[in-house]
Amino acid sequence: MAISTTPDQAPVAAPRATLDAVRPPGINWRALAPIAVAALIALIPAPEGLAPHAWYFFAIFAGVIVGLMLEPLPGGAIGLIGITVVTVLSKWVLFSPAELAKPGFKSFNAALGWALSGFSNSTVWLIFGAFMFALGYEKTGLGKRLALWFVQKMGRRTLTLGYAVTIADTILAPFTPSNTARSGGTVYPVIRNLPALFDSKPNDPSSRRIGSYIMWVAIATTCVTSSMFLTALAPNLLAVELVSKTAKVSLSWTQWFLAFAPVGIALLVLIPLVTYWLYPPQVKQGDEVPAWAAQELSRMGGLSKREMLLAGLVILALAMWIFGGSFINATTAALVVISLMLVLGVVTWDDIVRNSAAWNTLAWFATLVALADGLNRVGFVKWFADSIAGQMGDLSPFAAMVGLVLLFYATHYLFASITAHVTAMLPVMLAVGSTIPGMDMPQFALLLCLTLGIMGILTPYATGPSPVYYGSGYLPSKDYWRLGAVFGVLFIVAFFLLTLPWLAIVG
Repeated sequence: MAISTTPDQAPVAAPRATLDAVRPPGINWRALAPIAVAALIALIPAPEGLAPHAWYFFAIFAGVIVGLMLEPLPGGAIGLIGITVVTVLSKWVLFSPAELAKPGFKSFNAALGWALSGFSNSTVWLIFGAFMFALGYEKTGLGKRLALWFVQKMGRRTLTLGYAVTIADTILAPFTPSNTARSGGTVYPVIRNLPALFDSKPNDPSSRRIGSYIMWVAIATTCVTSSMFLTALAPNLLAVELVSKTAKVSLSWTQWFLAFAPVGIALLVLIPLVTYWLYPPQVKQGDEVPAWAAQELSRMGGLSKREMLLAGLVILALAMWIFGGSFINATTAALVVISLMLVLGVVTWDDIVRNSAAWNTLAWFATLVALADGLNRVGFVKWFADSIAGQMGDLSPFAAMVGLVLLFYATHYLFASITAHVTAMLPVMLAVGSTIPGMDMPQFALLLCLTLGIMGILTPYATGPSPVYYGSGYLPSKDYWRLGAVFGVLFIVAFFLLTLPWLAIVG
């Protein structure tokens, strides 16, 4: 599996360097692979019961997914190329013969409307808005200050230091839709300075003194917080949109949080303690960490006006998301706060214009929403769902629901991007569930979505921050895979044991 760089994924140097070393010079296999996959699938006759144009669309879609995994170009560029190819070939891949035969139907105009539909999607702009909140944390230094403050107050003991890391990530999570920016960009730069205070070195036996413990707590925590809040992971917002389009189920910020809160809080309490037992640090306590954090905070000076303004604005945004559903759209609330950030000087327009990650994500998700909608539009999702559902006829709705959620969770071993996983698998799983008599679709859709963050613990390439911590030198490969499997099982078992009874109570 090649490692990709996506909005939820940071680059991994080693696998890509190895790939570059073995391929013949002048041949970019990562660029050729998506084309080859699309062409190969298109050459295979369409399966029985599926229209040829739907099969051709799937071929292009599969090529896009391979491109998202291997990323020969940035994700936004791959999505743009994908919808452009479909638009140009729309007569053969997007519209049925019956549609083309309608009087006055102009395929080129209809195809362009479909291609650009994602850019008018409110969820796509909510993702963009949340990236602006993360920009505010970075520009004002508020995110770094929060992390350092908790480290100073709780860093005297290694166990409580683990809880300081957990609390810092949790506070940042509702307003930072990129866990790479939150954990890899805000938390990691702070905690990477801590091991050296205890002579705990990367790629060295001394890494187990304290560095390994801190790094694992950090990556495990951000996986849980990514599932806990709708706005803590960009693919969460994409998933909500796909659920709305595929299953006609609406999921709100509050509904998402309340559903995951029991298991989320339990896991956040357990992570530092369980890691302390399973992967114990050799150093149990010391005064070095609080002293260092206090020194760093002293260098930052007092709380600035911009930091105080940002703190007030993010509280305003959270209040509108939780309580304002009856009078303001969540995306509108985000745009209101961004406008206030500009007016009050928390960020500048130049800061926003230069935030290439946010604009790349906007293009990325706008095109993915259109492509995923197209897969459903041409009838491929329904055909595939009917095929799988035929094999599940003997299962009860509850057993089928649990089995499909487990399958969705476990197949993340095959993906180097949660975004790619959501785009490829979520519409199919929803469609399969809809064909099973008695299936509670709102609950099924919610359960699928709530696993997106916690599945990031499985592998060193599972989510954005994973390669950051894997590459820190404090988590050797064998330890990462072993801990990933153990915590992966812990997360999903706790998820079912706590979430299913809780949803039965709250409805």
